Amino acid sequence: MGGLAALAREAGHRVTGCDAGVYPPMSNQLRALGIDLIEGFGADQMALKPDIFVVGNVVSRARNAAGNAKFPLMEAILDSGLRYTSGPQWLAEHVLQGRHVMAVAGTHGKTTTTAMLTWILESAGLQPGFLVGGVPLNFGVSARLGTGDFFVIEADEYDTAFFDKRSKFVHYRPRTVILNNLEFDHADIFDNLAAIERQFHHLVRTIPGAGRIVVNGLEESLARVLNQGCWSGVRTFGSAVSDFQADGEPGAFGVLQAGRLVARVDWPVSGVHNQLNALAAIAAAEHVGVLPEIAARALGQFESVRRRMEVRDRVTLKMPPGIGSTASPVTIYDDFAHHPTAIRTTINGLRRLVGSARILAVFEPRSNTMKLGSMKSQLPWSLEEADLAFCHAGGLDWDAAEALASMGNRACVSHSVDDTVRQIVKEIRPGDHVLCMSNGSFGDIHTKLVVALQE
Repeated sequence: MGGLAALAREAGHRVTGCDAGVYPPMSNQLRALGIDLIEGFGADQMALKPDIFVVGNVVSRARNAAGNAKFPLMEAILDSGLRYTSGPQWLAEHVLQGRHVMAVAGTHGKTTTTAMLTWILESAGLQPGFLVGGVPLNFGVSARLGTGDFFVIEADEYDTAFFDKRSKFVHYRPRTVILNNLEFDHADIFDNLAAIERQFHHLVRTIPGAGRIVVNGLEESLARVLNQGCWSGVRTFGSAVSDFQADGEPGAFGVLQAGRLVARVDWPVSGVHNQLNALAAIAAAEHVGVLPEIAARALGQFESVRRRMEVRDRVTLKMPPGIGSTASPVTIYDDFAHHPTAIRTTINGLRRLVGSARILAVFEPRSNTMKLGSMKSQLPWSLEEADLAFCHAGGLDWDAAEALASMGNRACVSHSVDDTVRQIVKEIRPGDHVLCMSNGSFGDIHTKLVVALQE
């Protein structure tokens, strides 16, 4: 929604927005664009008299314990019969119409892959518009209209709005689409994996015959999606018999197209998952005429996305005499990972980067799916490659300590961010890598940790 607000502002509209607990980097970006942020959902905002209210999917008709509406502004809009629409619908009608939309869908890697594809097109001189669910470092903003024919968009399977329960991506009508992967997620709105596969097939139904579906050949769930019906060209990546394959380690690898070496990627990005993301972006860009060699060269200059293995700080510890060397600093990372598979692949990427150095994985089960406890049994598996794990379990209805019991003394659980920081400081050593993972602000744990370590 922040990116959508930025697009509306760039198009010349006066834009305001309201939310609860807005935090960086999006809050900083919006204020820099001159977009006023209002805390809360009070009905007094009706006085602004906008031409239209664009409603995000956080808004519901729910009521609090006292029986009052949690979103009084929405109730006032409905009572007054004022004009409103959803974010995806507004995009479809005012931004995407008439453009070659390139959409990136999947349970994991959407933001990073969208940023990769956008940067490839930009490097090829195509000046694309884009909407990314993060801030790509190559651009410094999460969205822009662009001047070219192409618009690259992160295509989310979450529902559109309380009045439109279809997945958001069915509004986008792409001509090129990446299906990166597909696992069970969003347990608050989907009953099972089959329900999500059905939504992905609704997306497939919107792609024209001259379009292209770039699909991860390693994913059985995506094969089931395409088996429900496919009317477009398909290119696969990742598997041993794919159209696009990688030859080499994630940090430096050859790109094979139909078994022939066509390019080489040399970049500082870690992880097998990002290698697959790169193949998907290269295959999608090839559909609109960007040669794999040009795409690979662009990826060599790719700077990733904020909150994706982002180094927040390095702190040299002041150790007491005789305890050990103080030469190696502690490195603190910020990452958006919150699904068990994303946690596992993120830790694996860092492990490949730091070798045998200690990794301290710090996370909070904050997404709706994790809060429901639907995937708590997968947490020990997701944390296997970490030396120690610290779970902030405040507000959960299930026992995180019990879920992590199989990890023994490698796992610590606390119920406040401050306690989590104290646990980390107690265990920290020079040269450690502290990986903080959350899809929220995590109580500004990164800053608190830096201060505690400096002290």
